[in-house]
Amino acid sequence: MAHDDDKKLQDRLARVEGQVRGLRKMLEEDRACEDVLNQLLAARSGLEQAGLLILDRHLQACILAGVEIPEQQMEQLRRTLRLWSRHSTHGD
Repeated sequence: MAHDDDKKLQDRLARVEGQVRGLRKMLEEDRACEDVLNQLLAARSGLEQAGLLILDRHLQACILAGVEIPEQQMEQLRRTLRLWSRHSTHGD
């Protein structure tokens, strides 16, 4: 993984880790359910974004290694994956 991508992933996971710690504290403090749910959704979204970073790396390094794909098409693929991710987790 490129250094910038690795840093983005590490930062994202650290943020999620903090959100999860915040969730535990909110439960201990008996915070309002809506506040807890909002925090939970934020952590879930952070994990989804981390997953997209890893998926993008997998596509480039494993699946498409050695295949020349124009950057415009790669960006379109990334947008499609983000769109899928946004809509695939709703309504579970």
